[in-house]
Amino acid sequence: MGFSLNFAPLAPYWPVFLTGAWLTLKMTTVAIVVGVSIGTLIAFLKRGSNRAVSKACSAYIEAVRNTPFLVQIFLLYFGLASLGIHMPTFAAAVLAMIINIAAYAAEIIRAGLESVPKGQIEAAECLGLSRWRIAWHVMLQPSIERVYPALTSQFLLMMQASAMASQISAEELTAIANTVQSDTFRSLETYIVVAFMYLALSILVKLLAWGFGEYLFKRRRIIRRAALEAARRRPPAIPPFKPVAATAATAANTTTTTGSAS
Repeated sequence: MGFSLNFAPLAPYWPVFLTGAWLTLKMTTVAIVVGVSIGTLIAFLKRGSNRAVSKACSAYIEAVRNTPFLVQIFLLYFGLASLGIHMPTFAAAVLAMIINIAAYAAEIIRAGLESVPKGQIEAAECLGLSRWRIAWHVMLQPSIERVYPALTSQFLLMMQASAMASQISAEELTAIANTVQSDTFRSLETYIVVAFMYLALSILVKLLAWGFGEYLFKRRRIIRRAALEAARRRPPAIPPFKPVAATAATAANTTTTTGSAS
């Protein structure tokens, strides 16, 4: 019994696939913006002088990072429903994503803050800068620039983890795929299409993150532009100088050797 791929039954479902992809992208965007903002605050609070707040932030990060994302979604959706708090599937999925990415972003940003030299902070304090300006210009911007690749990877992982929201019937891309394959009985073709759509979404998130990084980190553009200008103004390489006497001696030795061989 042979099997052949047939994508024709999926053609009427393209609008449904695009709707699911748009919902996935919207969930990821909201989770990234809100989650990174909360994670930045938690990173500063964890490094603060208040030990009780610092320990509470550490406990939150460890609790989130050491429990499965699917369990976190179930706790918010089914657990709160048992307490009488009913949330829409979209809200529960996005809230779980925010809580998850905030913990990971907090730890990544904290590592970046730790990399800022203390002498640089002390120099800013000696200049009379306010705590807000020191935190923003001296600490946060350089640290975010250093850890931005790690944050971008976390954004991609969060976008892919949004597929877990299909377990609470959120109409994102994976949930749409489950519905389509149950209607068409073309499971392989359906999930091949979904895999390519996730690949396209990942490339789109990478491009958006790269463009935002180019806009946010002006120092990168300045350094790149200066390197290009230096390479353009660099004089061409001059071939090594060979003295005439040495060249003549080499030619004479070559002639002598040739004559002897003859």
